[in-house]
Amino acid sequence: MFKFDPKVYPYHSKRSCVYAKNGMVATSQPLAAQAGLEILKKGGNAIDAAIATAACLTVVEPTSNGIGSDSFALVWTKGKLHGLNASGYSPKSISIEKLEELGYKEIPKFGMVPITVPGTPKAWSELSKKFGKLPLIEVLSPAVKYAREGYPVSPTTGYYWNRGFTYYKKVLTDEMFKPWFDTFTINNCAPKIGQIWKSEGHARTLELIASTNAKSFYDGLLTDKIINYTKKYNGFLEREDFKDYQVEWVKPISVNYKGYDICEIPPNGQGITALMALNILKNDSFDKKEETRTYHYQIEAMKLAFADTLEYVTDPLYMKQNAKDLLSDSYAKERRKLIVDKAIEPSPGTPPKGGTVYLATADSEGNMVSYIQSNYMGFGSGIVIPETGIAMQNRGHNFSFDKNHDNALAPRKRPFHTIIPGFVTKGKDAIGPFGVMGGFMQPQGHLQVIMNTIDFNLNPQAALDAPRWQWMKEKKVMVEPNISEDIIKELKEKGHEISIQPELGNFGRGQIIWRDPVTKVLVGGTEFRTDGEIASW
Repeated sequence: MFKFDPKVYPYHSKRSCVYAKNGMVATSQPLAAQAGLEILKKGGNAIDAAIATAACLTVVEPTSNGIGSDSFALVWTKGKLHGLNASGYSPKSISIEKLEELGYKEIPKFGMVPITVPGTPKAWSELSKKFGKLPLIEVLSPAVKYAREGYPVSPTTGYYWNRGFTYYKKVLTDEMFKPWFDTFTINNCAPKIGQIWKSEGHARTLELIASTNAKSFYDGLLTDKIINYTKKYNGFLEREDFKDYQVEWVKPISVNYKGYDICEIPPNGQGITALMALNILKNDSFDKKEETRTYHYQIEAMKLAFADTLEYVTDPLYMKQNAKDLLSDSYAKERRKLIVDKAIEPSPGTPPKGGTVYLATADSEGNMVSYIQSNYMGFGSGIVIPETGIAMQNRGHNFSFDKNHDNALAPRKRPFHTIIPGFVTKGKDAIGPFGVMGGFMQPQGHLQVIMNTIDFNLNPQAALDAPRWQWMKEKKVMVEPNISEDIIKELKEKGHEISIQPELGNFGRGQIIWRDPVTKVLVGGTEFRTDGEIASW
């Protein structure tokens, strides 16, 4: 188990770590955390709690995820770590050529074109079937109740809801987007912080998913509703795309960083980016967190990792480079040689912003779950299936329109994915789940949180509270305002183009649960950059 440095750091928030023995749920919204705890207390395990929390988040934080989203999970149970890839593929009938014939020169952010088959409902059903203890209908009951009876909108959710509404009102003017406004507004306005919002359609959809173990979503009434609406506006989805869809159980990938195995889901996700950066830095020593050298090396390693990720990572069936080669020690040493005293300029694309929810759960039996779920870019494609509460994701926007690129759009292909759950093990012991959501900030957050924990001995709350940076493109880096002026000045002298960004949403939102292998005590931290809460007992 990590040995936390007891000294007080200047960036500590007023929050302290939470300790518990019987169970813990950490996520970005208090009502969702309590939903997971409720299921634990009813006799469910950490997997049941994760599903309950995830389903509840589609209701209480729709600004970041929904029923029509994708999911990934790392599940520790009975001494083994399992990986779940529940990302959806593109429709069988879509192609770059067809889009070109329709006049497209790129894949749009909104509308029918960027929609891929959602994986989340099947993730819930498969996790429940493989590892859960309680019936899915009981596990989803807290989410159904919040959708039907309503809940008061929390501060961070209310802020992003209003921001999304203001933007959508300007850009989503076509008739196909009307159900979004019907579903997610009250009197044609975004719900205010503290105002009660509910959705009977969302409640009925969750009940259908629960009572049929998601069959209604992939081969039933909900499938018909989705296909009928998307076809009405010339969408590419077919019923067979849903009927044929399966989640994938995958072997996690990992690197050993200074005695700890840091685990991620393999591509098509960007978890490999965090691992490549950690691999580059694993033989370096860092004395202090708040030191120019630490920031410089972290940023440079992350730039190098992203340059490879954006070039090679997509659906593994289409990758020219495999994960094993990208994570080899010999390759890491070659990349490490490129880090010098001045900022370098690799040539990846421009990372956009994204919207995601992350949660971590643990129980007294030793089960632990790292789970992440997202519509992408906030509410997703702007397409909501009428009277269902199903907001469809827009993950297809991440495909390349270049036919020669590894990540080029193709039929039944999974796109490059930003959402990544993380997990730490040591030998045969599970240390626990961690994650930082937020588009292309996610692997950057993983790198920073892991180094805060292992290199600088920070407890979970301090590791999350510490100042963050985000590399954007070329030499451009955003930093939080609580990084010292001296460090910012010295980074600029090294050639970094630094911008100070006060908006907390630019730097991700994370959760951590560690378990002491000896005492079995759980210790958790939650993000002050959102409405995060740890529910425990």
